[in-house]
Amino acid sequence: MIVRLISFTDKGEALARKLADLLPGAADRCNAPEPLTPWTARWFAGADALVFVGAAGIAVRAIAPHVSSKATDPAVVVVDEGGRFAVPILSGHLGGANDLARRIGALLGAEPVVTTATDLRGLFPVDQWARVQHCVIPEPERIKGVSARLLAGETVALRSDWPISGPPPEGVRVVREGRWDVALTLTRPEEEGLCLVPRIATLGVGCRRGTERAALEGALQTLLDRSRVFAQAICKVCTIDIKQGEPGLAEFCRARGLPLETFSAGALAGAEGEFSASPFVERTVGVDNVCERAAVLGSGGALVWKKTAGNGVTMALALAPFAPDWRWKDE
Repeated sequence: MIVRLISFTDKGEALARKLADLLPGAADRCNAPEPLTPWTARWFAGADALVFVGAAGIAVRAIAPHVSSKATDPAVVVVDEGGRFAVPILSGHLGGANDLARRIGALLGAEPVVTTATDLRGLFPVDQWARVQHCVIPEPERIKGVSARLLAGETVALRSDWPISGPPPEGVRVVREGRWDVALTLTRPEEEGLCLVPRIATLGVGCRRGTERAALEGALQTLLDRSRVFAQAICKVCTIDIKQGEPGLAEFCRARGLPLETFSAGALAGAEGEFSASPFVERTVGVDNVCERAAVLGSGGALVWKKTAGNGVTMALALAPFAPDWRWKDE
């Protein structure tokens, strides 16, 4: 987690540097050398969490031009320079600001001032649970409907494609079929509701030399349309090492914010499982299949969507092991 802290006075700077050592993070002093406005712009986009050691009003005005979505905004916490209070002011659940405030409180002996209603009532915070379980929420606007029902004393139905360890929290009923309010799933359901998507899918890719990003984007869209897998489930891209320098592939990964991992032909040949063999591919790169084998090696799990081919691109999906539980607080 990338944490950046900023302070405005000598006393605040001393506290910020102490916190930077404890969290850990990196502490800066306003105007030494960077003013607040460019500092905020830089780290709002480049950090997971911002901590303002000073007045809450300063923090609010600084971040206001950059606030976009609870799905993407970083955690923002304000700590007074006396170290008495830690106040999460943005992305309390999805961004982790509430947990960060609690952590700062434990480190400094400060009071975490958490104001989100589900926390105050001790109710299940579905968005924070999603974050702790390493899930993304493609449609975050649906969160408020689920939280509103819990706050009204109603029970929400949750459907999961995986067994969830432990008993469900108060207000949550696990269902296998029928109506549901929340789904823990990789695939787009026919029904409407709040979907939580674990980022456990590895995209295996094979492509001709010189393949452009547009062709890769088209191939991915075809795979997603056929499989109904959420694009947000993909956490990385894997291929053979001779494709490491392909400009189109690098641009594709960069545009989607996905790391690229490569394997030698020998490593790919050693992957366990049943794969779609191609004599042409074997003659060309030294192994009979790239996309399926790369997906399996990269995920450490099983192949769930076999090779989809077209326009000189092959793609496949494999899933890392996933064992959700009911924890929703960082440990």
